[in-house]
Amino acid sequence: MTDAEDPGTVESFGRIDPERSACVLIGVDDYAHLDPLRSVRLNLTELQAVLTDPDIWGIPDDGRRIRTVSNPASPAELVRPIREAAALAEDTLIVYYAGHGLKDRHEQQQLLLTLPDSVEDQPDTCVRSGDVRRAIRDTGSALRRVLILDCCYSGQVLTEMTDGHRHVVEMAVSTLKDVEGSYVMTSGPRDRPSHAPDPKRCTLFTGALVDVMREGLPDGPEMLGLHDLFVEVKKRILTLKPEVPQEPQDQDSNGVGALGFVRNAAVRSRWSRPVQQPPPTRWQRVRTPVLSLTAGVLGLALGLGVPPLVDWWHDIHPAAAAGPCAVPSPSDPAAPRAVLLDHSDALNKENVYYEKITGLSALALVSQGKDVRALALADNSPGRVWPLTLGSPSKLDPVPDKSVPLLRADGTKFPIDGDWYDGEGMVIEKGGRTMLIASETGPAIRRFDIATGRQVGKDLPIPKELRFWPQGAAQTGRSIESLAVSPDGRHLYAGWEAPLAKDGDQRGRGIIRIQRYTGRAGGAYVPDGQYAFMADDGMYLSELNAIDDDGDLLALERQYTAGLGSEIRIVQLSLAHAQNVTALTSLWHQPPKIFAADELVVDLATCPVGGRGQVAVPASSAQYPLLDNVEGMALGTPWTSGRYKGWHPLYLVSDDNDSDDQITRLYSLAVKLRP
Repeated sequence: MTDAEDPGTVESFGRIDPERSACVLIGVDDYAHLDPLRSVRLNLTELQAVLTDPDIWGIPDDGRRIRTVSNPASPAELVRPIREAAALAEDTLIVYYAGHGLKDRHEQQQLLLTLPDSVEDQPDTCVRSGDVRRAIRDTGSALRRVLILDCCYSGQVLTEMTDGHRHVVEMAVSTLKDVEGSYVMTSGPRDRPSHAPDPKRCTLFTGALVDVMREGLPDGPEMLGLHDLFVEVKKRILTLKPEVPQEPQDQDSNGVGALGFVRNAAVRSRWSRPVQQPPPTRWQRVRTPVLSLTAGVLGLALGLGVPPLVDWWHDIHPAAAAGPCAVPSPSDPAAPRAVLLDHSDALNKENVYYEKITGLSALALVSQGKDVRALALADNSPGRVWPLTLGSPSKLDPVPDKSVPLLRADGTKFPIDGDWYDGEGMVIEKGGRTMLIASETGPAIRRFDIATGRQVGKDLPIPKELRFWPQGAAQTGRSIESLAVSPDGRHLYAGWEAPLAKDGDQRGRGIIRIQRYTGRAGGAYVPDGQYAFMADDGMYLSELNAIDDDGDLLALERQYTAGLGSEIRIVQLSLAHAQNVTALTSLWHQPPKIFAADELVVDLATCPVGGRGQVAVPASSAQYPLLDNVEGMALGTPWTSGRYKGWHPLYLVSDDNDSDDQITRLYSLAVKLRP
């Protein structure tokens, strides 16, 4: 199998070099004494996504060149990352801050950047903007320094270094004095608030900035400079006409704002589509400042009503159903572990040579590259496998071929009305000639030739205790639901959908058994150990993928509740330190240490669903229109370059159960797995 196709990079010349620059994104959203600013949290996620996108700017997402600082607890925690980034930057240092902005009432020329414990009218609990400027100015040897502020009274930094009696914006080098080549962009002037109309969306200024970088300017040049972005951001905010005006400001020294910064998305159709996070579904008129609590300046208070402003913005710019999913990385709580790249309903109720595609319950990759190829297993009789061309991870375009019917070894059909088949799990064996398919009925695991669909050899052995009553303790209709094979082909894993009757659950968390086999591709597999993990409350195991040869697995958990729809979670399991539980009669009330460690990778409900029309057919979940009965999962090999270097492409498919109320939907994600 070849490496998965990377979303791609484009060579660039004559612009701010992302490979030699450094960026610090600072945001404060959780306050002890000031009102929370939930929008700021999304600001950081959105900006990191757009700046690391190789089709936009493409700064390496390696934790060094771009760094997110969320809720720094002290001035040192805010300033130190700036100095560290400045020491690293050779081309350009970019510093961004979003949070409450206050003014020192005793020193009106001083802007105060707040921390989680900041208190109004107590400057010692804040960070003076002058300290931030000094950290930017005095450290490192970067050719250019850029400061972007999204807070109330942010334009104050443009006058702090001038004569305090001149209330004008000095378009010189006053803000970053003594720095050769600087640029400052602020969300508003020195005496006005900045707005965050919807806590579930970006702030007004940062949201517009991200939108412009993603959408580009239709009549603009191939490369957009910082000043190009500023002009368009200012135009968009003024068009919205907030009741309390917000007019962004900028300041340029030595032409930094005119340098090529990001690629113009509107004129780069030959490049791959960038991942997008949805902008607000509805901009709201802001009657009060929400990024400041200095009520005395304008005589305004927070928390008043915010009636709708305009709907046309969302209608004209519907967001794609794509972007970061809200499951943070353990090493960086502000960074996502999964990004939804695309989804497609092209297979839904599709007919191929008079056969209806329905009941897809498993997915396995055949090859990766420019066009990803896969096999999809149908769980209904007569058994069949559908060859698919999926398109690319960032742009799904599934095209089905003729199905391959599953046959007996002699080429005859299995009995349609027999109890031989309810296909739920499938893996392609190393070498690509045979596939193993698990049937929940039986239960059974059988090997088939991919080209002919004929069974090869005998059924694999199923341990007695994992069979149905009266032989074993498996729940009727909830036996083998998933199969996974290690990359070296030595280990096969079969996962049971629900707990055995003798195992039960721990406070609602079902105890799920995984049977491991040892053998070789195309040959015999022998049961050699059972392992268990606790699924989330009320969830069942739907699919397994092997990440490596050492017992790291990806597990798909799901449940369906009438009236609420489906819940889909993907967790990473490690069997390395789990106990072999084959000899244990029951796992009920066993100590937690015997179970496999699990770690959440993505909750599909936290992935963006996009704007109006982006999910063409609402799924079975009224609350989450993108979610349906996901049963199949296929993990690709990690990308070796680009924005998602080291991440894995992940494909999901939902089972419509041959019902008009459910959908066959294909999803593609990028996931960051724990080493």
